Amino acid sequence: MAGTTVERKRSKRVDVDDMTETGEGTEQDDWMQTKTLVKPEDQLDLTEAELKEEFTRILTANNPHAPQNIVRYSFKERQFKQISSVDQLAVHFSMDGNLLHKESEEAKRQLNKTSMMPEHKTESMTEAQEVTVAEPTGEEVTEEAGAEVEAKDDAGDEGPAQPAAAPKGKGEKKLTNQFNFSERASQTYNNPFRDRGTVTEPPPRSSFAANVTQWEIYDAYQEDFEKQEKTKEKKVVPGRKDEGRTKKKFTISESSGDDITRVETAAKIVERMVNQNTYDDIAQDFKYWEDVSDEYRDQEGTLLPLWKFSFEKAKKLAITSVCWSPMYKDLFAVSCGSYDFMKQGSGLIIFWTMKNPSYPECFFETDSGVMCLDIHPQHPHLITAGFYDGSVAVFSALERKEGPIHRCTAKNGKHTDPVWQVRWQKDDADNNMNFYSISSDGRICLWTILKNEMIFQDVIRLLLPDVSAEGPDGIKVPTTGCGTAFDFHQQKDYLFLVGTEEGKVHICSKAYTSHFIDTIDAHNMAVYKVCWNRFHPKIFITCSADWTVKIWEMKDTMEAHDKNEMRKPLFSFDLNNSVGDVAWAPYSSTVFAAVTSDGKAFVYDLNINKYEPLCEQMVAQKKKTKLTHVDFNPTYPIVVVGDDRGSVVSLKLSPNLRKMKAEKKGAPPPDEATKVQREIEKLEKILSMVREQPTEATHNKDH
Repeated sequence: MAGTTVERKRSKRVDVDDMTETGEGTEQDDWMQTKTLVKPEDQLDLTEAELKEEFTRILTANNPHAPQNIVRYSFKERQFKQISSVDQLAVHFSMDGNLLHKESEEAKRQLNKTSMMPEHKTESMTEAQEVTVAEPTGEEVTEEAGAEVEAKDDAGDEGPAQPAAAPKGKGEKKLTNQFNFSERASQTYNNPFRDRGTVTEPPPRSSFAANVTQWEIYDAYQEDFEKQEKTKEKKVVPGRKDEGRTKKKFTISESSGDDITRVETAAKIVERMVNQNTYDDIAQDFKYWEDVSDEYRDQEGTLLPLWKFSFEKAKKLAITSVCWSPMYKDLFAVSCGSYDFMKQGSGLIIFWTMKNPSYPECFFETDSGVMCLDIHPQHPHLITAGFYDGSVAVFSALERKEGPIHRCTAKNGKHTDPVWQVRWQKDDADNNMNFYSISSDGRICLWTILKNEMIFQDVIRLLLPDVSAEGPDGIKVPTTGCGTAFDFHQQKDYLFLVGTEEGKVHICSKAYTSHFIDTIDAHNMAVYKVCWNRFHPKIFITCSADWTVKIWEMKDTMEAHDKNEMRKPLFSFDLNNSVGDVAWAPYSSTVFAAVTSDGKAFVYDLNINKYEPLCEQMVAQKKKTKLTHVDFNPTYPIVVVGDDRGSVVSLKLSPNLRKMKAEKKGAPPPDEATKVQREIEKLEKILSMVREQPTEATHNKDH
């Protein structure tokens, strides 16, 4: 029955195959005729020439995703080197197999090992193979039956059917059924794993220990740097030879990394640690020391000298300005130049930090003396500076350049006299940075920084209407005043003060470029500093070479009925020598400090004493040393003082010099607006007393 069923199935399959080969031609032709080609609407209509045009695409064996910048560490050269050969092979699929070719050595060894086994083990293995491997499934029975039927058909009716295969003897090898899949790992031995490792010789090392100072470390680095500069080799790389061009050769110097720059950050940290140990007593005083004797002095205080900042290249120069960084409370910048017009030379811009008083954080050398500088409030790495030759420039502490990134020349608005002060302003409407400068040539200029240049605009000229010089043919030429200092109002951006060499103070506005809002005959000699109070919007202070420091109040023009009244100072202090600089304290509206040419520093507090300084102290260490500038730290209770010998000294204020109003117990700390309002009220209380008694408003100290 099985044979008959298979035969019917086979005959039916043969008939179907015959139909497939011959087919019915009529139906097929009709079906082929019904096929129509549909052309898309956006298909291009190409001509025969365009259709016959050939586009050649070259296939390369290079892998486009293979990285071209793989580096490996070379123990021989002790640096990372880029490998020349790149693996272009891209593996899409891989699978570990365990098949063996029957003619391979491993297959022969396994066959020999199997034949050498005892006979009873071989028989048991053969039976196991028959059970696990050679057991046919249902589909295989059908195929074997079909094979028998085919054998009968071939034999015909001539004789009885012969079996498909004769039974194998014991000596023959039984073949496994290839249609019954099973894991080869279950039929063969597992290959032993092989481990391979590579050991390289470690680079030579040596241990070294010694006690050194920071200067020996610096000298060692300098010697190593000089050796590297001498041993730099230049390699010649031949260029590509183009048609019609001669062969060019380019010399590329070998870029060997500087050892100092590699360890710059670590060396800086170590240097600061060494300095912290060296100046540990000063650091302890800066943080914790308070003068106990202030309790017995009633209304007097002292200045405790802390670090002294001196640089070898600045010894013959004077400190011309001091400016604290708005972001880093321990960092400040100073400019170095000369106030003697007969001894002019190079200049310096130096960054000092209280964490390392032994060496500058960074510095810039200039070809002309630097007379002033200012640090940008939003971008503290940008510094603008004014020079003795009349030019202004912008430096960047981030870019390791020796010179400025922008500098004006005689073609684009350079001043003709020394620039005495520069000051950053808010960005303009186009988000361009800008700053102001004032010079002895009587010009106040606005400088705007574009991408690759600086453009200038004259804001105002300091003309003297009362004084005129006679020109040729008797023509009267207006005389220009000499500007020395200015300061911008903190609340009103358009309002600023200008001090001149003639002793006048002009109240100016950015909106009026032809005249001043008001002019005050403040001093008899040159005005060295004008500065708005940090809390009160109408109070400013001035200092001059006529030995005086004066405090003024600006009134509105409508409120001032008498011009002479508004020109009188609220306070006047005689310091018995030329006053180089004055500065308001950031923590109180009534405290200010001043320095004089005889080496003394003064600290006043109007809330405690309106006539006498709370502190008068000799700061200069050498005789005939002039103090030039002073500035308060915005956070810590210290001031820095610069002299005309290139040194800067930091001083800590004693408790009596920074007394604040005591808060009630349990009360929350006041916010910033409350603090400002309190300081304004405190100063207003003192001013009201002065306004009521105008005869006592002016007081000269008699030494």
